[in-house]
Amino acid sequence: MNKYMELVTGIGLGLLIFLLWRGVDLTPFLLLGGAFVALFFLSQGRLGRNLETIGNQSVVKIDTSVNFEDIGGQEIAKRELSEALDFVRCQEQIKQLGIRPLKGILLIGPPGTGKTLLAKAAANYTDSAFVSSSGSEFVEMYAGVGAQRVRQLFAKARSQATKANKHSAIVFIDEIEVIAGKRGSHTSHLEYDQTLNQLLVEMDGLKPSETVKILVIAATNRSDLLDAAILRPGRFDRQVKVELPDKEGRTHILKIHTKGKPLAAEVDLEEVAKDTFGFSGAHLESLINEAAILAFRKERDVIMMEDIREAIDKVIMGEKLDRRPESSELKRVAIHETGHALVSELLRPESVATITVVPRGKALGFMRQTQVQEQFLYTKEYLQDQIAICLGGAMAEELVYGTWSTGSANDFEQATSIAGQIIKTGLSGLGIIKEDLTSKERIAGEMDEILSEQKERVKKLLETKEALIDLITANLLEQEKVSGNWFRKQLRCA
Repeated sequence: MNKYMELVTGIGLGLLIFLLWRGVDLTPFLLLGGAFVALFFLSQGRLGRNLETIGNQSVVKIDTSVNFEDIGGQEIAKRELSEALDFVRCQEQIKQLGIRPLKGILLIGPPGTGKTLLAKAAANYTDSAFVSSSGSEFVEMYAGVGAQRVRQLFAKARSQATKANKHSAIVFIDEIEVIAGKRGSHTSHLEYDQTLNQLLVEMDGLKPSETVKILVIAATNRSDLLDAAILRPGRFDRQVKVELPDKEGRTHILKIHTKGKPLAAEVDLEEVAKDTFGFSGAHLESLINEAAILAFRKERDVIMMEDIREAIDKVIMGEKLDRRPESSELKRVAIHETGHALVSELLRPESVATITVVPRGKALGFMRQTQVQEQFLYTKEYLQDQIAICLGGAMAEELVYGTWSTGSANDFEQATSIAGQIIKTGLSGLGIIKEDLTSKERIAGEMDEILSEQKERVKKLLETKEALIDLITANLLEQEKVSGNWFRKQLRCA
């Protein structure tokens, strides 16, 4: 191949010299030749790369400071992953027992839960070379580029391990659902399928006898999109769930991210963990960073608890808005949020964290709840209470003004969604049903009955609290924000 390239190059240069000697303008030929050369290298996936990049897959140096102890809230995932990685570390023992080494580990979980950090810690744990790529970097408009980049990625992993005198390498592919989606689902062209086929071939070709042992770690938050061929044993042998952290996990993560940051003595990280139900590790990192920024803006030397509470609101809802509603609108917003808070506290004591009428994001105000206890299963009573809390704002407006406003639209959407969940799970008067075999009229009638029942329930709860609504509304309009503790004190005194 090289001889033919040299021959063609020599003939081309000779022709150019001859034409130049004859006085021919070479500009069009040079432009046309340059375009062909650029197209050739681009189609081969070689344009714009350096020694540390092949097919846009960057070779990431291992951050030796990242280990499993530095990753909080994922104890089960870390334990399961470290067990699988012991097959890489203990080569002699697994040979004696005749164990086939794992070829792939799939990390499944929501965004921001630490899947990439776990992969880097795995490379550190096994003392392996680490090559990282994202699924979106494989596929381009040119046929065959994705498959070629898969081959290059594995070749680069072996090369890096050899150069570093290591016996193992970890290939990390983030967003693997991009290239490993169900085959035939991409109707435009077969480039995605070719890329997946090449990945399957590479994984099938991994042998225990190789000088450099390669382990593939992939991450996704859409495992339902993956092709069945890549999930079978012998390819991705282990699937590790990386879930949102529980309260204890959030406390651990907060301790990691507050290390080295000056916290006031009043800051209680366990209380912060309780107020951040549903936060991922990335959310918690952003929360502490935003709290530090707020302390900096206020020219403080330490981060106060009020900075952290403000940061929680900002992470959930967004930055404060400059626009302010008219006084009449602001009063309606205050009544609305008070209604939510009253119903929430009456049905679930200690559940209100804060109430505010400060506009953030798309919301003119909001009532933030705190999760007293981690919950994974929901009863009919719990779901009915949640519908009642959603309807509390609109019913408070109706109690004071005789009707509700368009600000209740999102609340109604949430309430109908929960009512639908009650029906789907067989907790409604319809019993256990199959939606496809049940008429829409029956389902709509049952949903209307569920919502009407909770609407009347909320009305009765609020009718006796009208004076309290006026008191809390007045304080909200004056202070813009009240704490859950203050709110509970007023409720006890009423």
